[in-house]
Amino acid sequence: MNEIFSIKGKVAIISGAGGVLGGSIAKSFIQAGAKVVAIDIRQENLDSRIKELTDLGGEAIGVIGNVLDIESLEKVAEKVMEKWGRIDILLNIAGGNIPAATLSADQCFFDMDLDGWNKATNLNMNGTVYPSYVFGKVMAKQGSGSIINISSMAAYSAITRVAGYSAAKAAITNFTQWLASDLAIKFGDGIRVNAIAPGFFIGDQNRNILINPDGSLTERSVKVIAKTPMRRFGEIEELNGAVQFLCSDAASFITGALLPIDGGFSAFSGV
Repeated sequence: MNEIFSIKGKVAIISGAGGVLGGSIAKSFIQAGAKVVAIDIRQENLDSRIKELTDLGGEAIGVIGNVLDIESLEKVAEKVMEKWGRIDILLNIAGGNIPAATLSADQCFFDMDLDGWNKATNLNMNGTVYPSYVFGKVMAKQGSGSIINISSMAAYSAITRVAGYSAAKAAITNFTQWLASDLAIKFGDGIRVNAIAPGFFIGDQNRNILINPDGSLTERSVKVIAKTPMRRFGEIEELNGAVQFLCSDAASFITGALLPIDGGFSAFSGV
């Protein structure tokens, strides 16, 4: 492997590491030689994840942390600094849609559960801003670091039924650009902030919307595949390489970028 693409020895904090996406990226980082700090709000998620990571022969620790609680995140930062003395990478993976914020097919905007809206926007937006605020301070002092945020196809154009999630992901895209500019101007070119925009992947949060109980595609899935030139859903592992690239020295002049990983969904008009 060309050393310019290497993340070996780098200390990476991964929020939402107990989930499917966070877990997949955490495993790929361990296999690439990074040191992983797995953050999750649930201890049982962390226990199984850390066993999985250490069984791969890597260095990993699990720390309970709430991405919506600054004090909780500051305690994580203290533990990481005590153990490894630096923070090189922050992956803001925690987030996603929630059932209370999802409209059914026959509902409209005026049927919105506003509590669900608030939870979805808070989790996704502030769940990205708060860790960036806490761990970004360490990077600013170091003069180096890479932050990766998770945007969405919903930030490009309207996707029905998920208004709160969509608004938050659009905000994350803008925040990525803003923070990238602010940190580079004020703390130098060693700190970079980028985002990926995953296309459609089958996961626990969207399985019931995309796949029928008999395994066939829902009406919504048929529309997704028709808008995706590659004519398939993505595999979760297909996000890993792009994230590693953005965290490596190979991406040293890339900041404020939004990288779609979507099989062409965002590029295709459907015609």
